[in-house]
Amino acid sequence: MAADTEKLDLVVIGSGPAGEKGAAQAAYFGKEVALVERGGTVGGACVHTGTLPSKTLREAALYVTGFHRGELYGMTLEIDRQASLRQLMGRLRAVTDQQVAQIARNIDRHRIALHLRGAAEFVAPDEVVVRDPSGAEIRRLTADCFLIATGSAPLRPAGVPFSDPDVEDSDTILDLDRIPTSLAVVGGGVVGCEYACTFAALGTRITIIEGRGALMGFLDREMSTALKSALERKGHDVLLGDAVTSVERVASGPLRLQLKSGKVLDVDKVLYSAGRAGNTQGLGLDKANVALDGKGRIRVDEHFRTSAPRIYAAGDVIGSPALASVSMEQARVAMCHAFDIPYKTRVSPITPYGIFTIPEISMVGATEEKLATAGAAFESGRARFENNARGQIIGEHDGLIKLLFDPASRKLLGVHIIGERATELIHIGQMVMELGGTLDVFINSVFNFPTLSDVYKYAAYDGLQRLALGPARTL
Repeated sequence: MAADTEKLDLVVIGSGPAGEKGAAQAAYFGKEVALVERGGTVGGACVHTGTLPSKTLREAALYVTGFHRGELYGMTLEIDRQASLRQLMGRLRAVTDQQVAQIARNIDRHRIALHLRGAAEFVAPDEVVVRDPSGAEIRRLTADCFLIATGSAPLRPAGVPFSDPDVEDSDTILDLDRIPTSLAVVGGGVVGCEYACTFAALGTRITIIEGRGALMGFLDREMSTALKSALERKGHDVLLGDAVTSVERVASGPLRLQLKSGKVLDVDKVLYSAGRAGNTQGLGLDKANVALDGKGRIRVDEHFRTSAPRIYAAGDVIGSPALASVSMEQARVAMCHAFDIPYKTRVSPITPYGIFTIPEISMVGATEEKLATAGAAFESGRARFENNARGQIIGEHDGLIKLLFDPASRKLLGVHIIGERATELIHIGQMVMELGGTLDVFINSVFNFPTLSDVYKYAAYDGLQRLALGPARTL
């Protein structure tokens, strides 16, 4: 070890959800930690280009347009597009600043030994060099353990003219110069659908082009179909089983998309949402003996240890499920295993998904399709928000909850919700599943009235009625 190399217990590379929480977990248990972030501020893509900006944009869009108020009271609302853009961007900056300050406070509160701005690169399995933007060496660090939490970046398909200012990916779409009049979204995954719905709320005409047979194919098909129907009812287009073959600028006019089906679309902007790749370039992982997959994601075992024994990885850089909530837990668990801390031993297998489309979608547990593929017996119970008093008050006509359960034990197997506050409501079902609960939990519980939570009780009653009417079914 060179004389100018500093020795720590842990070096964390990246300050997004996984990096921040992994560093804090180790520091909480007395480890000397260095946190290295190549960006200008902490927070990673979650705070600056991904999770929080997109959700903030959605919430701000709903507010400035009076989206729900207009539907409920039969109003037609015209928005000042430039004034609305200023409000949207102002709100994005405010939330980003609050989050950066909060993360910085958490780093200080846990007394992280070193907090360095710079790019880290392994020069050996137990040593990294930290460089400033010019490439000059700032520090050399060695440690008993390393945590790589560098996140991911949008994949850019070859042949797409991203040099055109109106051809966007999920990072650049936030640098808005205007609210587009029309937007083609190429890719019907979570990110594509969330942005499509946000811009739809702002009055943009939306076309989603998805090569597969459903939006967000991991969802329960009933929920995916309900979102497609909600978009189409508002005059937007969802083209499934199709693909873009070319994008070109028509003189000084619109962007023209040629589709595999032969359709031609002229649009104001195009958003490509074609998946993400791990941010591993420039880390020197070959010198650290860390193995990657074909998309630059780091391979890890069940303890989030890489192919190098003292190097761990967590968050989007290791791939699916690429959820901020899960990334935090992965990093905490990784550090507990790295330092033999008897605290968290695993990430809960019961993980909720929250999708901030309009309407929201959330799920936890098995889908009908997964249960049918496994040959498992199951029954379902449903309740619509339009038959719920609170749903009627707020004018929620898209909302639906579906409970999947074992017919013999009544044990809850999955919960699927579309509608207002779905991402909050899902946690009720999640907790019942965590505790191994049954439909009877909902039947026997008392919910505030009028609330959307009450749909759980009536979905459970519906499930019991279906159970009484005949044998359990599989799809």
